[in-house]
Amino acid sequence: MTIKVAVGQLCSSSNLSHNLRTVVKLLKLAQAHNSRILFLPEATDYLSRNATHSKQLSHNVQSQFLTPLLEQIKESNGKTYVSIGVHLPGQERVRNMHLLINPYGEIISSYQKVHLFDVDVPNGPILKESKSVEPGNEIAKPIDIDGFNIGLGICYDIRFPEFALSLRESGAHVLTYPSAFTTRTGTDHWELLSRGRAVDTQCFVINAAQCGTHDVNADGESQDSDVKRISYGESIIIDPWGKVLSRAKKYTDELIKDEEGDYYDIIYAELDIDSLTKVRKNMPVMQHRKPSVYSEN
Repeated sequence: MTIKVAVGQLCSSSNLSHNLRTVVKLLKLAQAHNSRILFLPEATDYLSRNATHSKQLSHNVQSQFLTPLLEQIKESNGKTYVSIGVHLPGQERVRNMHLLINPYGEIISSYQKVHLFDVDVPNGPILKESKSVEPGNEIAKPIDIDGFNIGLGICYDIRFPEFALSLRESGAHVLTYPSAFTTRTGTDHWELLSRGRAVDTQCFVINAAQCGTHDVNADGESQDSDVKRISYGESIIIDPWGKVLSRAKKYTDELIKDEEGDYYDIIYAELDIDSLTKVRKNMPVMQHRKPSVYSEN
């Protein structure tokens, strides 16, 4: 049993309608190649300048991005599911969400990012996702698509093996972490972490990524030219043995834009459930785990 997947890469700005335009192009490509699932990055709806800007933009996501996208998927009469990262308003901050949408334009699963990227690197960047994002507190149950159980994560979640193992124990065959990795961490850790989670869990790992320098002033409101946001890119598909099946461009590659000024890239792979079953049978690591020894008394 196999399933064909597509992974779309883009460089989201703070302009929701422009980002939606790019997503529709990627969806049409995925459908034209008979892809059953299109995986898209974290923050596909927008990249903001700061926490205040993100809160402002989040109130427009439903009307200007998500509802039109759901309608586009529904009206396309295709057979393609969409995995996508968006923001939705929360109580005080925004919710960083991973949505799984069926070919009828219905949201069939949602996950709110649990692990927030709060780091203060000596002589490096200070990034506090918690200033703008409300953390989630539960893991979503994997969703079955054509016999493949899809487990949802987001970006920084990939650094926590316990999260991935929990999804595997819940029946996941595929783990997906839509991301907007920084260039520093991406250069050293992106492929390493992606392959590591695949080997840990004996799952396919599918990671759609933001790529390039984001125009965080594209919404036309008050602008701050000092804010620079660059994402690593290299969307990647890994098999359960840790082999890279396909990868997209990095931010250091030439990122060619189309006639409307949109950059996007798309990669494809066939996932084979028999190969996954073989890996798990030949090396039954889940049966060998000793959770009683690892846990504190």
